[in-house]
Amino acid sequence: MGINSERDIEANLQIGPTDVGMVRLFVEADGLEVPMDFDPDEADEIAEEIKAAAMAARAVKKR
Repeated sequence: MGINSERDIEANLQIGPTDVGMVRLFVEADGLEVPMDFDPDEADEIAEEIKAAAMAARAVKKR
């Protein structure tokens, strides 16, 4: 599966700080829970990547 592979799966994403100073991305889908913890600097980098991807997605011509 790649970034362009579509799937018909519902998932929930929660993002927030943990009580130990990490940033947690928590994904839940079909009974599977995936917690991913990042230090604040890593979270900033991820946020920048998400913003860059959003800008690139806006540049794609709608079909």
